Amino acid sequence: MDKATVEQFRELLQQQLDELLREAGKTATEMADEKTNFPDPTDRASLESDRNFELRIRDRERKLISKIREAIERIEEGNFGVCESCEEEIGEARLRARPVTTMCIDCKTEQERQEKIG
Repeated sequence: MDKATVEQFRELLQQQLDELLREAGKTATEMADEKTNFPDPTDRASLESDRNFELRIRDRERKLISKIREAIERIEEGNFGVCESCEEEIGEARLRARPVTTMCIDCKTEQERQEKIG
């Protein structure tokens, strides 16, 4: 993969990381600022349900943040876009669809097939 393409991926990953961190900060601020008192148990339950949903989303985003940071690190180390299993180059189309991937489509498909069997 040429340097210009790798740089495009670095910029894409950095933009995604910045957006996720901004959203996480906004959520934390909103939850800290909420000073709601709901005497009605149904309203309180609805609020708690919404909070739990929001926290589950943020937890998934936290995991994605970690994967994005690892992908940026692979760019810096010079092994971004190389399958960790077969060590072949990962197709650019796959990287565009999922830039944090560490496996080519063939190895990932085989891994998922093995997980189904096992």
